[in-house]
Amino acid sequence: MLNIVSILVGLVTLALGLVAFVPLLGWMNWLVIPIGIVGAAVGALSSHNAGRNLNLVLIVIFAFRLMLGGGIL
Repeated sequence: MLNIVSILVGLVTLALGLVAFVPLLGWMNWLVIPIGIVGAAVGALSSHNAGRNLNLVLIVIFAFRLMLGGGIL
């Protein structure tokens, strides 16, 4: 059950993160990354790894995007 919740949180993170790829909306990555961290934490409590892995991949992608935009030095 926690894995499903983690995957749903990951899908919400993905949807919001795709909006954050639009130019001038990169600040949304500061909101998307913590949501992904919550999803990864919920996925870590699950016996399966799919939700946790999805959220970890999304965190890395959106942190890299934030770094490219100058949000993280």
